[in-house]
This record gives sequence, structure tokens and C-alpha cells, in this order.
Amino acid sequence: MAGVKVVMVSSEVAPFAKTGGLGDVVGALPKYLRELGHDVRVFMPLYSAIDTSKGTFAAVGSPMNVRLGQSHYTLRLFTVDTHPGMYFVHCPELYHRASLYTNDPDEHRRFLALCWGALHACQALGFAPDVVHCHDWQTGLLPLTLKTAFAWDRLFAKTKTLMTIHNLNYQGAFPAATLADTNLEHNVQLFHQDQLNHPGGGRINYLLHGLLYAGAISTVSPTYAREIQTPEHGAHLDGFLRARHRTVFGILNGVDYDEWSPDIDKHLAARYSPADPSGKRACKKALLEGLGLPYIDGVPVVGIVSRLASQKGFELLADVVPDMLRRHGFQLVVLGSGEPRLQDMFTHMQHAFPKQVCFYRGFSNPLAHMIEAGSDMFLMPSRYEPCGLNQMYSLRYGTPPIVHRTGGLADTVRPWQAQKRQGTGFVFDHHTSVGLRWALESALAAYRDHDGWRQLVLNGMAEDFSWSSSARLYETLYSRLDA
Repeated sequence: MAGVKVVMVSSEVAPFAKTGGLGDVVGALPKYLRELGHDVRVFMPLYSAIDTSKGTFAAVGSPMNVRLGQSHYTLRLFTVDTHPGMYFVHCPELYHRASLYTNDPDEHRRFLALCWGALHACQALGFAPDVVHCHDWQTGLLPLTLKTAFAWDRLFAKTKTLMTIHNLNYQGAFPAATLADTNLEHNVQLFHQDQLNHPGGGRINYLLHGLLYAGAISTVSPTYAREIQTPEHGAHLDGFLRARHRTVFGILNGVDYDEWSPDIDKHLAARYSPADPSGKRACKKALLEGLGLPYIDGVPVVGIVSRLASQKGFELLADVVPDMLRRHGFQLVVLGSGEPRLQDMFTHMQHAFPKQVCFYRGFSNPLAHMIEAGSDMFLMPSRYEPCGLNQMYSLRYGTPPIVHRTGGLADTVRPWQAQKRQGTGFVFDHHTSVGLRWALESALAAYRDHDGWRQLVLNGMAEDFSWSSSARLYETLYSRLDA
């Protein structure tokens, strides 16, 4: 198809700022769309946390004055020489905070300013997008803003919109009193009236309005696209999604194998590939020694790299893992931070099993790579998982995943069938301690079958979840968008 002019707007983009899969997706997808011949411009906030020494950041054009209700902001647009097509919206008043996301009273305006800044930047640059691709609740009002406040500008006459949901449970709901800050108060009839005028306190749900007014809706795996249309996983928006089911699409996230592949990974003690997997043993030894755990030949290592949140299902481990550590003697390496109760759980495990468990609180990108390579199996017991990337990284690194059958985990991990030597990991259906115990026991038993385990590892390393195929699906979807 002919080149499409795309504007992507996101609250985070790797490698500049990320808290999860959203940043990885918006960091990788544009590169692959450009390889297909499309002109993609990406807009994100210039947070104070961004390291501006890694590249030359330069101001573009004149300052942009944006009014949001009674608040006035001066925005500047910046580019960086290392990432062509990347634009940063600079406003210290809004983006110089201790964290990317806050509970501050102006949180809604922080991302309204991003959306208005991106559209004003298009005007200043004379860039007429064919598609504005919105990501998560922070950009939820962008489709309605285009249809109303910017309807006068012929620059956007042919612009269509796509709303991508990376996690439906984060919706951006704010008090109805913030309506004036949207600059859309004269179009109040276009807002969802039941929510706006709810007797218990009216709200504006940003993500909901993205679902109502975008030309189409996508999410990050086919199974999750089906799940969010059910009451169990729909987070009270399933009815709206079922009403639009013909325009709801699931496109599996891809993996950037330029960053995540053991044959080229700069963070590893040794590189390896399916043709020569011998380096994985050196990676395992380096991981354990680096974390102060003994390396014992034949003892499996289970790895975890994750946010420690209730979504991720780690509460199941409390009733299962300590007993299994005692009985089976495996080792557990955990990298992550989040809810205090889960941090405390892993801290207690480390104290109880000092030669078997290491909990690294926080995040380290090099250590994340080392855990993927140095572990024998990777645990992701998510309660729900829109897509998940670590299970796909694990497959590439020859580290069979242990996952709950949900969302993208169901789409990417094929259950191991020992007799047929088919499958890529271990999948449990019921999100209970019984289900998790079965999966862990199955993985540990399979590990003792050396020939079978070798085939399981090779099966996983042969999988291809590159962004190339996913980018083509987005390309096709762009061509099918409604106005």
C-alpha cells in the first residue's frame, strides 16, 4: 500500500521513558512501519527523568500556547538526532515530576496538553496525518478533540483515528468538574451522560471516550481482544466494546530482536544460539554468582522479571513456592518492585532460603537480560495479561515459560506435550495455587528429561514473534479505518 502518514501519541516511549509494555510497543512499532515505507511521527512528554545527554535535543519551531480551561501553558517541541521522527513536548510545569504518573490534581491536564501539543505541532509542521494512533487513556480524548475542536482545520480533513488499549484496567477517570479543562464543554452532549451525571459523583472516563469516538479499536493480542468483551475482563467497559465488536481488533505485540536475542545481546556473559546453545550455561553461572547464589550443576533456576502488582498473580506463590523450594531444591531469581505485600513476600522467601532465592528490588535492564538468559524456566502466573513480552523474550532465550492461560500468554505459549515433543512451555488453566503447583511440578519433571528439555528449548527458540508481521497487520488496519 502507499505510504501512510501516521502520528502516534503516547505517554511513554522506550528507550526514553517506560513503565511497561506500552513504552516497548511505541518504541519499536514506528521503526518497523517506517521500514514498510510509512511516515511515522511520535509524540511524548519531555519528562525530567529523560536523559537528554544521550543525543542532541534541539528545539523546533516557535513556542505553542495552549489553554486548558483556565490554565495556560507554554509548550516547546524538541527533536533528538538519535531517533528521527521522534518529538518531545516540553513543559516543565507539567512534566518535571518525580515519576511519570502521579496522583496530582492536574494529572488529567498533563496528558491533555500532550494531545493538544501534538495536534498544534502537526499544524506548525504542516503535517497532515492520515492516521492519529492513540495509546491508552492518556490519549483517550484525542479522537473527540479532533472531531470537534480541530474540525475547522482542513489539515485534518482526511485524518482517521485508532485507539489502542494496552491495559483496559487503566482508564483515566476524573471528576466531571474537569470538563472545562478539556476545552470541549460546548460539546457536552457528546460525553457519556450516565457517567457525567452519575448521582454518586459524575466522572469523565478518558478511555471510554476513546472507545466511543475512535475509528477503530485495537488491543495487544487476539485473546485479550475477546476477553475484554466479557464481564470477567471487561472492567465495566465490556458492553461498549461488544457494541463495537466489528471494529475491535487484536494484534499481538512483537519483539524487537535487535534488542532481545541471545546471539547479539551485549548484556550477557556469553552469547548463544539454537545452533550453539553452549553459552547459556555460562550465562546461568554468571547470573547466580553475580547475585550471590551458588551455582550447582543440574539445579534449575526459575526467573521472574515483573512489576509486582496484583494483575501479575504472584500472590499464588505464597502457598506453593516455599514448600516446593524445600522439596525440589530449585533456585528462584526475582527482579521487580511494586506492591509492598508482594515485595515483603519475596523478601521473606530470600531470608528463609538464602542459598536458593534472590530478590532484587527495583529494575535493572542489564539484569533483566541476564535473568532471561541465565534462568532455566521463566514464571508468569498473571491473573490477566493483555499481551506480555517477557514470555516471548524467554522463548527466544531458550527459557521455557510457565504461564497462566490468559491474553497474550495464551496466544504465544504452546503447552508442552512430552510424548510428541511438541510445545514451547507450561500452561495452567485455573488461576489457583493448585493450577500453579501443577505447572511448576510439570516443568521441574520435564527438566529432568534431558533430551526432551533440549527439544522444548529448541522449539521455543524457533518461534518468531518479530515486529515485522505485526507491523503489517497495523498497516492493513490503517487502510480499513473509518473516519
